[in-house]
Amino acid sequence: MKRVITIALLGTTTTLMAMNAEYASLYKDPRVMGMGGASVAVGGRPSSVFSNPAGLASMKKEKGFIVDILNPTLSASKDFKDFYDDYDDAEGDAEKTALLNQYSGEHFHLGINNYMSLSKNSDSFAWTVGALTAADVNLMVHGNGSATGGFLETTSRGYAGVVLGIAKPLPTAYGRVDIGVSLKVISQYSYEGMLGINELVEDDGEDLEDTIQDKYEKKATGVAMDLGVVYHPFEESFWKPTVGVSMLNVGSLHLENQYGAQPMTVNVGVSISPELAYIDELTVAADYMDIFHANKLRIYTNSPDESEVTYTESYDESIAKHIRVGASLSLVDNSWISVRMSGGVYQSEWTAGADIELGVLSLHASSYAEEVGITDYETTDRRYMLQVGFGW
Repeated sequence: MKRVITIALLGTTTTLMAMNAEYASLYKDPRVMGMGGASVAVGGRPSSVFSNPAGLASMKKEKGFIVDILNPTLSASKDFKDFYDDYDDAEGDAEKTALLNQYSGEHFHLGINNYMSLSKNSDSFAWTVGALTAADVNLMVHGNGSATGGFLETTSRGYAGVVLGIAKPLPTAYGRVDIGVSLKVISQYSYEGMLGINELVEDDGEDLEDTIQDKYEKKATGVAMDLGVVYHPFEESFWKPTVGVSMLNVGSLHLENQYGAQPMTVNVGVSISPELAYIDELTVAADYMDIFHANKLRIYTNSPDESEVTYTESYDESIAKHIRVGASLSLVDNSWISVRMSGGVYQSEWTAGADIELGVLSLHASSYAEEVGITDYETTDRRYMLQVGFGW
């Protein structure tokens, strides 16, 4: 992992360029990403606190305490391993320069996280207590570099925190209304910036990782609140429709405006779960995320000899980046085994997922594509996620 972080923090540019950034997020659940990332009006699992805390009220009461002891998740770009292996084999400035020219224009991502939680949906209210640890690496390759020219740009971080959530169902004459609130406390180390090819070589016996940390490492801690509502207008009908609204990071999880800061966003979603013969459960959902377009992308302007990273911020007006549509089909779900398939559309690209739970063990796999960068310079980064869980 140390080697991966070191690779991710290498890079430079001498001209104005757009960092191929993506929308801010803290946690992507592979079960949600398999169905296009649509979850604002769905809920039903502890990770609902990351999209709409009111979704906690839809957790199945018959499960009692829901314990997720260990849920390590790995996500990576399609060609990340090839790039990593080639870089590891390259020796000297000439080979590294040739390699970076070969991968020029490509975007890579590597993420590792673990979200553990204890949750329960009782007769009166639902609650969850969770702990998140994560690291993600994002880098963009630029060819035609030189001893003072550009090779890679990066935004990387390691972070951890606690999440507390509670939801309350309120029956009304016009259907059930679930309200929820959650609190997040996040601490992180962030790295954003660029280094030249001359900084790929250790200097005066100083470890390369130490050089990078001295130049770019920043630490910050932030606190934010999430609010959410899910409305069930016809809970006993065939279609079982729901409408959800969430306001995430109220007051903004600023993290001193470093990479990884989470802006306050307002999100809306709808879903249906029709009752079909011979099918345990079918859910179809659609979300529109960040309706006021609070997320911004950074355009970096620093050069290799600058110690401070400078940038301007720009909105991305692409509507497609805000839309998430998906479906989840549960083939079987009992106390011993659960099998679920999912698919959808996330930022105009297909998604797919498969989930299998056998007693206390679970396996969740999914694929989605992140459209990184501003509209005129977007790069599609196809990613694959795998989670192995232990809990009950």
